[in-house]
Amino acid sequence: MKKIVLVLLTLSLLVGAFASCGDASAQITVVTREESSGTRSAFVELLGITVEQNGEEVDGITPTAVQQRSTSTVRTTVAGDVNAIGYISLGSLDDSVKAIKVDGVEASVDNILNGSYKVARPFNIVTKGEADEGLEADFIRFIMSAEGQKILTDEGYIAADSNAASYQQQEEGFSGRLAIGGSTSVGPVMLKLTEAYSAIYPEVEFDVQQNGSGTGISDAISGNVDIGMASREVADSELAEGLVATTIATDGIAVIVNLDSSIDSLTSEQIKNIYLGEITSWDEIG
Repeated sequence: MKKIVLVLLTLSLLVGAFASCGDASAQITVVTREESSGTRSAFVELLGITVEQNGEEVDGITPTAVQQRSTSTVRTTVAGDVNAIGYISLGSLDDSVKAIKVDGVEASVDNILNGSYKVARPFNIVTKGEADEGLEADFIRFIMSAEGQKILTDEGYIAADSNAASYQQQEEGFSGRLAIGGSTSVGPVMLKLTEAYSAIYPEVEFDVQQNGSGTGISDAISGNVDIGMASREVADSELAEGLVATTIATDGIAVIVNLDSSIDSLTSEQIKNIYLGEITSWDEIG
C-alpha cells in the first residue's frame, strides 16, 4: 500500500512539474498595452505589426490579445501565465519574467549601443512651447545635466547626452509645483528625477501621473500638464500643435515570457506573426 501511495505521489509531482513548464501545443496568451501606449506604438512600428486599412498601414495587433494599461500589469500577467508573451521597457525588467533574445540578440544596453538589438525607442518629454525660463525650464536642464543623465543610466536607460555638463544650482532657488503626465514606462524614472530635484529645492512639488503616452501628449497640448512624457517618437501632427520635444534617453523594449517557458529566443518575424494572430500556439514555433 505504501509503495502504491509513493508511486502515485511521484506521478503527481511529475505531472505538476510538467504542467508548470507549459504545454508546447497550448494557445499563446498574447499580452499587449492599450492603444494609447507609446510602448505599443513603438513596438508595432519597430516590428512592422501592421495591417492595411483603407489604404493605410495601421496597428495590426490581434484583437484577441489581452490588453493591459501599464508596464507593471503586463509584467504581472506574463509572470502568472506560462503560455504568455508580452513586451515592456528594458529598464522595467525584473526577475519575475524572462527577456528572450530577438533575432539571436540579447536585450541589453550594450547591444542597443552597438546597434545589434533593434527593438529600441526614445524617451521623450514635451512642453507646450519652448521652456526657456523658470521652474519648468530649470527642471528640464536638470534632467539633461550630468546628474540627471546619470539617474537615467543608473536605472538601465541610455543617456541622451553622455557628455552633459554638471547641473548649476541656482542661488535664488525655486519653489512651486509642476504637473507631469504620460508614459508608464517613463514614469518610474521620472519619479527618481523629481525626487532628486526636490532634494535640491525642497519647496518644489511635483504631481506625476502615469497614464500613457497619448494622454501625456494630449494633456500637454491642452495645458493640463506642464510636461508630458512619451515613450515613442512625437508625431509631426503633435509638434504642429505647438509642442516642443526633448529626448532624455533611449530605451530598449524587452520581449518577455514566463520564467517557466521553454522559449529563449524568437525571430522578429515570429514575434510579428504572433502579435498579428497568425501564430497562435507554441508548437508552431520551429
